[in-house]
Amino acid sequence: MKMKLLALLMLFFVSSSMVMGYRRGGDEEYRGGGEERGEGAGGGPGGRGGEEEEGEQDMFILHKSEQVVKTEGGQVRVVRGWNRGQSAPAGRGHQHQAQGFINQNPMHIGFITMEPKTLFIPQYIDSSLIMFVRRGEAKIGWIYQDGLVEKNLKMGDVYRIPAGSTFYIVNTGKGQRLQIISSIDTSESLGRGVFQSFFIGGGTNPSSVLAGFDPKTLSTAFNVTTSQLEEIMTSQQGGPIIYLESGHAPGIMASIMQLKESEDESQGWSWRKLLNSVWVNKGKKGGRRTKDGSPDSYNIYDRTPDFKNNYGWSVALDEHEYTPLSHSGIGVYLVNLTAGSMMAPHVNPTATEYGVVLSGAGTIQVVFPNGTLAMNTRVQEGDVFWVPRYFPFCQIASRSGPMEFFGFTTSARKNRPQFLAGASSILQTMSGPELAMSFGVSEKRLRSLINAQRESIILPSAPVSEPDELTKERRDENIEKVIKNIGSEMIMGFD
Repeated sequence: MKMKLLALLMLFFVSSSMVMGYRRGGDEEYRGGGEERGEGAGGGPGGRGGEEEEGEQDMFILHKSEQVVKTEGGQVRVVRGWNRGQSAPAGRGHQHQAQGFINQNPMHIGFITMEPKTLFIPQYIDSSLIMFVRRGEAKIGWIYQDGLVEKNLKMGDVYRIPAGSTFYIVNTGKGQRLQIISSIDTSESLGRGVFQSFFIGGGTNPSSVLAGFDPKTLSTAFNVTTSQLEEIMTSQQGGPIIYLESGHAPGIMASIMQLKESEDESQGWSWRKLLNSVWVNKGKKGGRRTKDGSPDSYNIYDRTPDFKNNYGWSVALDEHEYTPLSHSGIGVYLVNLTAGSMMAPHVNPTATEYGVVLSGAGTIQVVFPNGTLAMNTRVQEGDVFWVPRYFPFCQIASRSGPMEFFGFTTSARKNRPQFLAGASSILQTMSGPELAMSFGVSEKRLRSLINAQRESIILPSAPVSEPDELTKERRDENIEKVIKNIGSEMIMGFD
């Protein structure tokens, strides 16, 4: 009798373990770029809520982000990429499998969020940025060949700001929050933090780099009195992202955007003239107006997909479609998968890939070079992932809805993914006696395998698969039935 009772208890605990699975806690770390989960691209705090399967610690999910700017008007968060100086991701004794494949200069992913009618004040940084407007509209002004170029950007636009170029961002959307996702290229960085800002505009918070000079030296350089200089250099107190309306931040609007120059003009100088002297060589053609020949933006949503079928579509930008990418050596991509569909298992032969889930949920699987599973984990909106060059991987949308993800690659050359399954796979291309012998089967048997899938690149879900949201429920029902059946026999024994 005791043995039967013990067996029942053991079965209960084993069944409970099967149902619960191995869940990794995610609530303690900020996962993306938005402020709260569910507020659009970038997501927010919280775990993915999915189950981890065997062997599959989420070693290629970038959990931690750093808040580098936080004001009433907005914030900037950065998710760090991996580099060779870091220990390899943990993963059941296979750390060495990934160590040699991590890029030397890591790419960080930045998330800029700005409230309506705000300004990200003029600055230059030690890293190049490739910005993608996820939501809203923006005006970006930056110095290009000694002239001020201003570009109006909308959702889907991609734009590059080189390292060391002074720029500012204005949220021009009417009542709409601005969200920008950017790559941060660290190949030219000082190596201090994720990036280093040098603010041109500023006051007491933040300080302008101009404030570092001796007041007498600076007043001489601008040909103004020290009192005039002090008034300008100490007015701004709102931080790097400030409101353009004085109701939110007294004094900022007057000193930055609505410049009343009448009194200053009589004295031969103004804040706008000061900025001109720092930013623009007025003797050059173009002045503060948009300069002919300056780089334009590229709207990724206006682009005809490189590939499209009934199960989704994908777009990839390289240096041939958008020339500014060649200067950073970074590519851009966007993928949309319908519910349950799969980006076929493939390999990136030329680049490491970084991605952000823009909407929906799904699963990412990554494989080690030795043919073992490195990661099989669920992702949702706001999660940031990366896949080292050469590592096979695939993305699968949840059956509950479509999944869209956007990202960057560490090469601006045309990426030619090597697909491992589907009608356009390398197995199809290499089909022959040599490949059959390498698998130890006949050519006929191999062809029956590789010809079974008639779709390519983006594949439909398997008809025998159960929806994600029902899998656990049905598993629970099956286990409950087993327990009831076995339990009934044991209870009868008690009688």
